[in-house]
Amino acid sequence: MDKQRIFDKEMAELKDMILKMGVMVQGLIHKSVEALKNQNTEMAEEVIREDERVDQLELEIDEKCIELIALRQPEASDLRFLMTGSRIANDLERIGDLAEDIAQRTIALAGQPLLKPLIDIPKMAKLAQDSVAIVIDAFVKRDTGKAKTVWVKEKEVDRLRDLIHDELVEIMSKDANTVSRAIPLLLVSRHLERICDHATNIAEDVVYMVEARVVKHGGGEDS
Repeated sequence: MDKQRIFDKEMAELKDMILKMGVMVQGLIHKSVEALKNQNTEMAEEVIREDERVDQLELEIDEKCIELIALRQPEASDLRFLMTGSRIANDLERIGDLAEDIAQRTIALAGQPLLKPLIDIPKMAKLAQDSVAIVIDAFVKRDTGKAKTVWVKEKEVDRLRDLIHDELVEIMSKDANTVSRAIPLLLVSRHLERICDHATNIAEDVVYMVEARVVKHGGGEDS
């Protein structure tokens, strides 16, 4: 097998690793919020354990990117792919950590009834999952148009976060005894917002990889 075919095979393996990591963190987002919604501490503990595998996969991807850059001396487009792959793995690792943080909030609330049925937080979680799925698919297909669609979702997530914040602050202002149950929910909404921020980072990296230009939030002007 010639050097180019070996390199292409290694690049395909790297792409598969990133795709696998993306699927894993989508599962952690879903599972962490399901655990919260159902007050299922066993499921929350599963999220915490599974995040360790995400952490390990990030290290493996980072090592592979460094190795390919050092040994293969790739040309500009392939170099951007490898640099982007490393950054995406870092964002996915942070998303896994945020899902773990949500699981920790579930454990903190164990034994206490939820203040109200959760409606907007699951909506945020679905938007977050969809955003991760979109940007990973955009990375694999080098599709900048698809990548840029996540900015619309990010705005909707911000809107839902504000609704949750206002609602919980109102509840706490009326009854100080609710604070211990409201604060974890506030934190969960912020964790989900941050997940979408990381998905946006990945979208920006995809644009950089494909178009060799840097964009800010919103996919606007070159920086």
